[in-house]
Amino acid sequence: MTAPAFITVTRGEAPLILSLPHTGTDIPPEIMADLASPWVARKDCDWWIDRLYAFAAGMGATLVRTGVSRTVIDVNRDPSGSSLYPGQATTELCPTTTFDGEPLYRKGRDPDVAARKAGWFVPYHATLEAEVARLRALHPRVVLYDCHSIRSVIPRLFEGVLPCLNIGTNAGTSCAPELQVEIEAIAAGSRFSFVSNGRFKGGWITRHYGRPEEGVHAVQMELACRAYMAEPTGPADEGNWPSPFDDATAAPIRAVLARILDACLAFARTGI
Repeated sequence: MTAPAFITVTRGEAPLILSLPHTGTDIPPEIMADLASPWVARKDCDWWIDRLYAFAAGMGATLVRTGVSRTVIDVNRDPSGSSLYPGQATTELCPTTTFDGEPLYRKGRDPDVAARKAGWFVPYHATLEAEVARLRALHPRVVLYDCHSIRSVIPRLFEGVLPCLNIGTNAGTSCAPELQVEIEAIAAGSRFSFVSNGRFKGGWITRHYGRPEEGVHAVQMELACRAYMAEPTGPADEGNWPSPFDDATAAPIRAVLARILDACLAFARTGI
């Protein structure tokens, strides 16, 4: 299928798909007019994750990325509107606040959730599903690796400082246990802190597409921003966020991520 213009698909033949649902910053003018601040509207972007993982195309992986901001619609939320983390603070399918609780919209300007689902959510997942099906037809097993990042300190969402590598497998149900163990071993052998199924267990993409019994194994990787960029130590503001991307700063974690993606490929091709 041909993807809509707001979705970039880099196709490979290897049994590995990278989903990049939160790296977009595009906001249509008619939606921007309802928002309180352009900067606040883009604050919670997974900054530079597309650049960090660009190397995966050279491994034969397929990359699926939306250029639309998560403020327009979050394609990693349950389309029914149900919370992925009941009882915990989170943002909605069409977010109305930032992670810090700041209002995104001007008073009385609520998002049209149904229209946004039809315009952006449904096409993104139709594209992602088509790529999963394409590769599943070529390989007995496929790994869907969902790429994310978040600031290291967000008191509204979690206590303290987030580990650098946050592995999510929906409490071990979205992929084979041996794949999770191998990813954990790589993380443990690195200089970076990690946790599995801690605050972030995997969003809707991981939970929806992870069907190990059908040969589709899904893993979410939520990186703390300090793992790959010069993250401010205090609150993020318009003067310090986002920090620019720097290849030298990103190189150590990129090497770890390359080993993790190699492990995903080895698992898909031969089993670990």
